[in-house]
Amino acid sequence: MLEFNYWFFVLAVNFLVLLFVLNKILFQPMLKVFNDREEAIDGSLEAAKEMGLKKDEALETMKAELSAASKKAREVFDELKGEGLAKQKAALEAANSVAAGIIGDARGELKAEAQKARDALRVDVDKFSDDIVEKLIKA
Repeated sequence: MLEFNYWFFVLAVNFLVLLFVLNKILFQPMLKVFNDREEAIDGSLEAAKEMGLKKDEALETMKAELSAASKKAREVFDELKGEGLAKQKAALEAANSVAAGIIGDARGELKAEAQKARDALRVDVDKFSDDIVEKLIKA
């Protein structure tokens, strides 16, 4: 049979005292460290989620600002392009009018030269015809 002598009670008391001491010295501080670590991890995760939301909001704001800046740049570009085309058109019209004046002057000079050449040729034609007539009459 099983005997309960004083060693059993000494061992039982020793076990309970050791359990109490280890609980106070080892188990509770370890549980506190684990709980603090868990809270730190949860806090970090929550902070990361908040930072992610702030990042998303900042990205949306930046996209909106970039879109607005791009739209304004396109408007300025189109405006400057229109001004450039208008200046180009004005320059072409001025160049065309100058060219038309030069062409008109050149045509006038050509008509005058052609008339001089015709007059000179008429004199020469009259002279040649007189020479031909004289040669035909003498022959």
